[in-house]
Amino acid sequence: MKQLSPEEKYRQMTQEPVQRLMCKLAVPTIISMLITTIYNMADTFFIGKLGNTSASGAVGVVFALMSIIQAVGFFFGQGAGNSASRELGEKNYARANGLASVGFFFALFAGGVITVIGLCFLKPLAHLLGSTQTILPYAVDYMRFILIGASYMAASLVLNNLLRFQGNAFYGMIGLVSGGILNIALDPLLIFVFDMGIAGAGLATILSQLVSFFILFYQCHRVGIVQIRWKYCKPSREIFKSIVVGGTPSLCRQGIAGLAITCLNVAAKPFGDAAIAAMSIVNRITNFTNSVTIGFGQGFQPVCGYNYGAKLYDRVRRAFWFGVKLSLVILLVVAAVEVVFAEPLVEIFRKGDPDVVKYGAFALRCQCATVWMSSIMIFSNMILQTTGKVFRASFLSLARQGLFLIPLVLLLPQSIGILGIQIAQPISDVLCTICTIPMVLSLLREMQREETT
Repeated sequence: MKQLSPEEKYRQMTQEPVQRLMCKLAVPTIISMLITTIYNMADTFFIGKLGNTSASGAVGVVFALMSIIQAVGFFFGQGAGNSASRELGEKNYARANGLASVGFFFALFAGGVITVIGLCFLKPLAHLLGSTQTILPYAVDYMRFILIGASYMAASLVLNNLLRFQGNAFYGMIGLVSGGILNIALDPLLIFVFDMGIAGAGLATILSQLVSFFILFYQCHRVGIVQIRWKYCKPSREIFKSIVVGGTPSLCRQGIAGLAITCLNVAAKPFGDAAIAAMSIVNRITNFTNSVTIGFGQGFQPVCGYNYGAKLYDRVRRAFWFGVKLSLVILLVVAAVEVVFAEPLVEIFRKGDPDVVKYGAFALRCQCATVWMSSIMIFSNMILQTTGKVFRASFLSLARQGLFLIPLVLLLPQSIGILGIQIAQPISDVLCTICTIPMVLSLLREMQREETT
């Protein structure tokens, strides 16, 4: 691909037809999301081949920790990337460099803090994240390796977001896909050939993430318009304010996701390891389902940021509605397939335990009933976040899993048993969509008024 100058990139982002531009930017981000989700699912798949339900449950426990690490990475990555894309739209290149450098180095530091604290309190942390006594030894073995890689895992998310917000998602895709393929290859090698068990899955994950980190770092310096340098890392009140405004919705969304998974694990404890394993598998499948919409939304964000910074509000609105409609159709088709093949899909990850299949298949069908609402929720959250509407974006980031899902997960099982865990997410989706629609329509009307004044 031809490397564009800042002026050429500006013209591309503000003049090329939005539908074609979004599709061009979305293809690599969708591939990145699919590969990332697939190699996250690879751990679940290969660990399931160990024939141990407790080991499968450990994946769900550690997934909560990975959500916390991702929350830190997305906070700095989305915060720096959102603000940098608007600065590029206004041609403030020096400020964009400062935002990128501060976001990158502070993500490295924050990830290091998670590593130190997590390794010092490994077993208490596993219990806190919802581990049972039978799951605990597997969770500890897996979690130890994930904690070792926390620093560069968080920083990789910053690098990928910076590439994406500059309209260079293709180069970010190269880094993520390379790491994903390596992880899928290393999983069976380390788990079975080297007989490391679940610890092998953890080691495979951090080795593949390290490879992705170095590739993404190289790509940022080779093709990035913004430059990451220690000399540009000059923290200031204004820089941090920009990062907080752009990154808080992601921090809320990912942080609450980790808390929600923890609450889900805790609520599932009374129903045994099979319930924890089943919900972990369903979460992985639904994450895969949503990955196309999230990837398409990530292709929308640089278009939104550039054009909002350039005050081309009509292009922002057209890009938004195009994304919502197309992702809605895709989700409806995928959901229909998952409803029909729910049992075989769950069995891919844990064959031989009928309780896991029974609990998981029903929960998956319930979530398919409302998964199409993600098109509205995801694109609305992304347009609010990218345009700097921090309060509304943060509220919606918290609402789906924090305001609605967590209370539902904690309350419903007490009255209707495991059914409460299985239907909590669909009910949460309905409630969050009801909150989302008036907020995003308000923003679109605001842009229309600014356009006519």
